[in-house]
Amino acid sequence: MNTAFQYPAPLQKGDKVWVVSPSSKIEPEILRGGIGCLRQWGLQVKKSHFASSCYGNFSGTVKQRLGDLQRAMDDPDCKAIFCSRGGYGANNLLNQLDFTEFRKHPKWLIGFSDITALHCLWQHEGFVSLHAPMLKHLIEQGKDDFCNRTIHDILFGEALAKGMSYTTEGHTLNHTGKAEGILRGGNLAVWHGLRGTPYDINPEGTILFIEDVGEKPHAIERMFYNLKLSGFLDKLAGLIVCQFTEFEEHKQLGKELYPALADLLKPYNYPICFGFPVGHVSMNFPMIEGAEVDLKVSKKEVKLKFV
Repeated sequence: MNTAFQYPAPLQKGDKVWVVSPSSKIEPEILRGGIGCLRQWGLQVKKSHFASSCYGNFSGTVKQRLGDLQRAMDDPDCKAIFCSRGGYGANNLLNQLDFTEFRKHPKWLIGFSDITALHCLWQHEGFVSLHAPMLKHLIEQGKDDFCNRTIHDILFGEALAKGMSYTTEGHTLNHTGKAEGILRGGNLAVWHGLRGTPYDINPEGTILFIEDVGEKPHAIERMFYNLKLSGFLDKLAGLIVCQFTEFEEHKQLGKELYPALADLLKPYNYPICFGFPVGHVSMNFPMIEGAEVDLKVSKKEVKLKFV
């Protein structure tokens, strides 16, 4: 199993958190509404200087976005960094961020989609992070939403203390079995763009989860073939195939996406599940990147338990 990753301290009411926009620009009303939701949790919210700015499709220039995120990372009073949205642009920052001050005061990073690039960086530096819905979800789904409550309970230390786990329905394509490992992953295309870099995912002892949005099925299969032909898939402890959304089925594969991936994955004996609720969907389970987990897969159900 991979070396254990460091957890930040749990949040408490009155703690200071930052909201940053390291990728694409965000609508001002979503930013305001999301900040309001975080304040309802009893948090003091600091909006970064360029969080609501606009530079083309980005929230700011590379220098501006980098400066915002670095200031949040360096703030000794900050307990968590909420990314306002994904889009594109986080990969611009990876090799320019300094973790010197962060190591003295570790803090949660929260987000998904393009924020996968930052999750890979956090793991490269030895810290867990939270792959989870962002501000738009907080506003639209409300405080009683399962995912929003789970984000809160993870950050405030309640979920793990109670024995956090997810149980979902099985899938006919599942590979049954049990595995222990380190949970890592996120958006397939974003992570695939980091293959062969220092921020790539180490497959040894990893239970990988992947999702994507708007990618053509043959492009997804092509990325999976890279994982297969490079030997990456051989080394995994388990695989969680999550939600692939907002695409049209094309004739290139000759079949739907999940069955095509299932054919490619037939040689592997570790547990594999399909259709897990993570991705660009309303039921987007928060996943602790770098956590030790137990995965149990059957045709009837899938259980993911955080150790």
